[in-house]
Amino acid sequence: MIELVLGGVRSGKSRYAEQQATASEKPVIYIATAEARDAEMQSRISSHQRRRPQHWQTVEEPVQLAKIINNHNDSETCLLIDCLTLWLSNILFNQQGELQHSLFETETKALYKALSSFSGHLILVSNEMGLAVIPMDKMTRYFVDEAGLLHQQIASLSSRVVLVTAGLPQVLK
Repeated sequence: MIELVLGGVRSGKSRYAEQQATASEKPVIYIATAEARDAEMQSRISSHQRRRPQHWQTVEEPVQLAKIINNHNDSETCLLIDCLTLWLSNILFNQQGELQHSLFETETKALYKALSSFSGHLILVSNEMGLAVIPMDKMTRYFVDEAGLLHQQIASLSSRVVLVTAGLPQVLK
């Protein structure tokens, strides 16, 4: 089962996904995509780490999600990926903010293939950004567009899609 959990910043999507992983009653592997490049991001990461149960395994992987999914494709484990938006940023742009078209194409293609053949329990968390005004700058518009396309593709491969708003889950699929 693949579940896509969408929501805005601080909507409660990660907490909801963590509750779903716990409810699976399977060993959980938490796949973190964030990289602490500044103090504020380190604070966010620390908050997530403190909230997770100690017995969950954590894998930090900012780029190669497909590889991790393929390595843990079994029905006895629940994978929780948080978050796709940060992963997308990691594969779209290098640390200087320049586009990485080939890495983006390679990794998204690999992700879709891994999801298509996945047979276990997988929960993917991502920020829904398509509900706001259209961004002013070209790079941000490109990122928001790619996030929307990513969500559509993953939603089509998912058994369940949930939008979390103000801590309230709304089942879309």
